[in-house]
Amino acid sequence: MAIPSPLSNRPTVAAMLALTAVTGLIDTFSYLHLGHVFVAYMTGNIIFLGAGLQPGAHLLVAASATAVGGFVLGSLTGGRIAAQLSHRPRRWLVAALTTETVMLALVALLTVGGQATPGGRGAYVSIALLALTAGLQNSTVRHFGVPDLNTSVLTVTLIGLTADSALGGGPGAKARRRLGSVAAMLGGAVVGAALLPVSATSVVALATVLVASAAGAFAAGGTPGTAESVLGVP
Repeated sequence: MAIPSPLSNRPTVAAMLALTAVTGLIDTFSYLHLGHVFVAYMTGNIIFLGAGLQPGAHLLVAASATAVGGFVLGSLTGGRIAAQLSHRPRRWLVAALTTETVMLALVALLTVGGQATPGGRGAYVSIALLALTAGLQNSTVRHFGVPDLNTSVLTVTLIGLTADSALGGGPGAKARRRLGSVAAMLGGAVVGAALLPVSATSVVALATVLVASAAGAFAAGGTPGTAESVLGVP
């Protein structure tokens, strides 16, 4: 059973879209700055691991393995936090997002110190920490269960957007929410790619601010949303 949001519908959706943009930012940062590795898109890393076993593939298998390991650990951490605190949704979400904020801030410090260069020790630490944050976020969002706003995987969102559209013979429901999710991810990637040549640190710093803002929104509260309004149940 999905855990109801402690906020009303619109603030909840806004927080989820901010976290979706964070995924676009950190995956763009990791892929372009840390040596062609994803920290949130685990399907890509599994493919890299398989392809990298072939001679001459020129892929950083160790980087992908580090990302997968960090993601799994982050997901386990998120599950433990949810198991302990999900009966108190506000405290649970603030704890999970604050932990994510701290880890992103550590990566920003590594980047500003020039430690996060492809293939270096600092890069592997950054990959592990970013993957931890992505795993933690995905685990938390999975327990939260807001439809079409999983903050990381757009494949199902795009299928829902097209298959459920009027053109696809469906009712055309939730189109704006699904488009918002795609736009948030795309926007995060665009902004991340634009900022990287100027300052790699600024990309991670922006992601940190967005997660901290989402944590602050849940901490500040407001009118709690019912499960029906937030989850989109008629």
